[in-house]
Amino acid sequence: MNFLSHFYFDRNNANCYHVLGTVLPDLLKNADKSAMLHPEKHSYPNAPTRYLYDGWIKHLEVDRHFHNSEFFKHHSHQLKLHLRPAITGSPVKPFFLGHIALELILDNLLLTTQQISASNFYDHLQNCNDDAIREFLMISDFKNPEVFLQFFKRFKTDRYLHTYAQTEKVAYALKRICMRIWNNPFLPEQEEAINQVIISYRESLLPEFLSVFDEVDTLINDSPTQ
Repeated sequence: MNFLSHFYFDRNNANCYHVLGTVLPDLLKNADKSAMLHPEKHSYPNAPTRYLYDGWIKHLEVDRHFHNSEFFKHHSHQLKLHLRPAITGSPVKPFFLGHIALELILDNLLLTTQQISASNFYDHLQNCNDDAIREFLMISDFKNPEVFLQFFKRFKTDRYLHTYAQTEKVAYALKRICMRIWNNPFLPEQEEAINQVIISYRESLLPEFLSVFDEVDTLINDSPTQ
């Protein structure tokens, strides 16, 4: 799941460090593609770092249940089939695009149906102290926390997740993600074709998309670790 979909599960949690922890694995990968942290191998001595750890574990659990769900398997496959003709000749793999497109559509639907607020999400991140984040990363053996903190500062300033509420911007977000792997992933006409697929598929998901959030939430609450 993407940032805002992870936030959905803790949208009523008042602890900013826990909320940051729920998106930290993905934020860290965006900041440094080589990052490979295993917080479960370490101990965290104070409340902020423990909350970050708990959020990190929640992230992994949410992703595990989501990626094992029939909802994800079905709709990522259908999106792959719908998107494949639109990206003929592109180096981007259709299965990758279907996976990421589904996650971005879910973020869009959460915003446009007012299930969550992107502003509330950013407010949580803004309330987290850099020293606590730095301590968590250092304990977790991340070699250069300043690399992440500089990225995190830009992420909070840009606030680009607000654009996910505009369905026509989802294709651009897909392009940005693909550009981390492939140079010039799409021609302008391919980007427009992707946009039309996204708009159409979003409408088909609208009546049922919350079902996967309910399913994952139930599985988490029923987990013996909770």
